Amino acid sequence: MGLATESQFHVLAVDDSIIDRKLIERLLKTSSYQVTTVDSGTKALEFLGLNDDDDLSNPNQPSVPPNIKQELEVNLIITDYCMPGMTGYDLLKKIKESTSLRNIPVVIMSSENVPSRISRCLEEGAEEFFLKPVRLADVNKLKPHLMKTKYENPQNQETAEVQQQSNNNKRKARDDVLSPDRTRPRYTELTVV
Repeated sequence: MGLATESQFHVLAVDDSIIDRKLIERLLKTSSYQVTTVDSGTKALEFLGLNDDDDLSNPNQPSVPPNIKQELEVNLIITDYCMPGMTGYDLLKKIKESTSLRNIPVVIMSSENVPSRISRCLEEGAEEFFLKPVRLADVNKLKPHLMKTKYENPQNQETAEVQQQSNNNKRKARDDVLSPDRTRPRYTELTVV
């Protein structure tokens, strides 16, 4: 899996409605996200490489074409709640149960404002619950969740630690030159004539 660059986060959008899929895809692309869309929870799991054992479809015929198998790291999943077969809640549970996928933030969206459903999704680990139609203001709320995954990735965490160590070394070198009151440089090699 490749790393997402700071400007190109990869979002997997899951919705059985083509209209809602196109809308969320357009909103995400407007916000400079790379987007992959699928029309079911089963196809989302397949794209993520987590095959569903309960899938009754023909095992010889993949439901996700081979050309859209995951090539990039998915930084966030946004899914509809009400879908035939596997609901968004079921998809959320499977992702959070997976050791390899549990750190990917999941956002649920629904056209039905049912408080118990919203609470259940948030308790299960959803980062946000958006009511449809999703708006650009909703998409703007995703950035903190995307940034969180960027630093939870072990490779990115190592890079961040190296940068922090480098910054500490620069600060230490600068502190060695400054006097304790940090206003004048120390002149230790000067002699009075």
